[in-house]
Amino acid sequence: MYPMIEASSLAALRTHLQSIPQVRAMQVEIVGETAGRLRLDAPLAPNINDKGSAFGGSLASLMTLAGWALATSRLADAGLKAEVYVADSTVRYLAPLEADLRAEAWLEEGGWETFVATFRQRGRSRCRIAACVRLPDGGEATVFSGRFVALRPD
Repeated sequence: MYPMIEASSLAALRTHLQSIPQVRAMQVEIVGETAGRLRLDAPLAPNINDKGSAFGGSLASLMTLAGWALATSRLADAGLKAEVYVADSTVRYLAPLEADLRAEAWLEEGGWETFVATFRQRGRSRCRIAACVRLPDGGEATVFSGRFVALRPD
């Protein structure tokens, strides 16, 4: 088990995210981390489609953002500055969501220690992160699997 994300890293992420226009428009909030899973929320109203359910692009964006935030915070906690990018991802839409969006992301394979150590040694690293947006009953509305790459800034 990896230690909880430091409060200072979460605070820095909250500040950084507010500089991104799409994040502000979606009204994304970082809720926090529990058991290695980082949770982000967004209200349904600014993320609604013409059918009254969550817009697919908002669901994909929120899960991608949760994965990015998780990888970024793990590097920040290790005292490392990195540019983190999503390299590729797959999204499956399982059921319409007619409630607020609640995404959680977690490391899908490997360990954070390896991710951080590789970044320290090579100035680049990658990890695979899973995420989902849950239905109000706890089922999954949407699932995500993505590969994230961290690069040492120029």
